[in-house]
Amino acid sequence: QVQLVESGGGLVQAGGSLSLSCATSRLTFSNYAMGWFRQAPGKERDFVAAISRAGSTTYYADSVKGRFTISRDDAKNTVTLQMNSLKPEDTAAYYCAANRGSMATGTAAYDYWGQGTQVTVSS
Repeated sequence: QVQLVESGGGLVQAGGSLSLSCATSRLTFSNYAMGWFRQAPGKERDFVAAISRAGSTTYYADSVKGRFTISRDDAKNTVTLQMNSLKPEDTAAYYCAANRGSMATGTAAYDYWGQGTQVTVSS
């Protein structure tokens, strides 16, 4: 079946950087818009960033705009989230997701999800 596997999470000090990667398999990657979401304990899963199927369009939550960058590599079937200038409020489990439709910010639009990777930012 389709698999999305995130990696790259960890513990980092405020102001630091992390790069999250999401490897996909059994998916025609180029047919899917990709997104990143995050979920802190006791909170809803929130949109972080999305990239179109062609990779030509990206969209970010206001809270991460200017600090995070989403990109995709269709040759490797992967999507990456580069996170710079991390803040303690960025602490959450981060999930990648695949959407056969257009780029979207709502969780309901996404067809497949990874299992998540934890990012912890210390102050």
